[in-house]
Amino acid sequence: MKITQLNACRVRIPQKPPIAPYQNRYKAGWFKESLLIRLETDDGIVGWGETPDDWINKSFEGTPEGRLRSQVLGRDPFDVEPFYAENTLGSYLASGVEMAMWDIIGKVAKLPLYKLLGGAVRSKSIELAACMGIRPYDEAKEIAKGYLDAGFTTLKTKAGRRAEEDLEMVRGIRDGVGERLKLRIDPNMGYDYPVALQLARDLEKYHLEYFEQPMEFSKIGESARLRRLTKTPLGLNESVTTPQIVLQILQLGAADVLLPDTYQCGGILGVKKVAALCEAAGIPCVFHCAHDLGLKTAAMLHVVVSTPNFPIANDCTYYGLENDIVTPLHQIERGHMPVPDGYGLGVSVDDAKVAKYRL
Repeated sequence: MKITQLNACRVRIPQKPPIAPYQNRYKAGWFKESLLIRLETDDGIVGWGETPDDWINKSFEGTPEGRLRSQVLGRDPFDVEPFYAENTLGSYLASGVEMAMWDIIGKVAKLPLYKLLGGAVRSKSIELAACMGIRPYDEAKEIAKGYLDAGFTTLKTKAGRRAEEDLEMVRGIRDGVGERLKLRIDPNMGYDYPVALQLARDLEKYHLEYFEQPMEFSKIGESARLRRLTKTPLGLNESVTTPQIVLQILQLGAADVLLPDTYQCGGILGVKKVAALCEAAGIPCVFHCAHDLGLKTAAMLHVVVSTPNFPIANDCTYYGLENDIVTPLHQIERGHMPVPDGYGLGVSVDDAKVAKYRL
């Protein structure tokens, strides 16, 4: 079996409150753009993948579609490990192709992806963490109450513009819901070491689940020092890429939680490798969310249900999408989302929706 066709297209889907406007330290967002990748084999089997468009490395010449075709056509879709090892596309593009390869494998084997990844090790209703952009005190207080009423147990917020703003937002959440919601905040590498350390200490009284990636991704040594000097647990996301770098994080004791994602780790296989390393070190993982559409959300669900080392709520903003390109839509009930049982990713792409939201 060989991959004989590859097509890629960008789609943009609006987001709605309480996700929109999703204010991080860089900008406020009202929509999500993703790159969809469609593979077809010489047997007519179609697989789909997704990667976030806004972080694709644009350093190559030509279009993503042209770059992908030169590296993918003629490959056996079952050769996932060789594709991971030989990757010259960069993690962002490669992750979308690899996801589509897994989708094909599942359809050929007539099995859901989680079965191919080892089988379910937990309930097939995955717990999710609600998410929120940077908000002032009053808005943070009310949004937190809404998430609690909706059945979520965990809230993640963006942060990173000013330490004082972050503390005011956290105070609003705690004044609104107390500690009935576990709380994570993510400055997206917004601070240098002295500010990050002081903020981590100021956050101690609010009992965060973890403080995510407060400093630039390469500052692993500084993260290790910060972790030793504060009681606030530390999470890393942007730093989590290759197994070699993850091993360095673990050896230095630089984090309490790691947040891998397909587009940073080179695909589903890369996330599984990171999770296994962390499991051996006794460090839990949380599957990161990049405002994922239905394909990547499905991949998250399959990985989490089949991997022991995802023991706590995983980030999700799916409920903030106006619509999706898959059918039926994923459903969330009381902060949980079921794992699809169809073959491969277990979701079907709606061509009419792709046409509607295509850029």
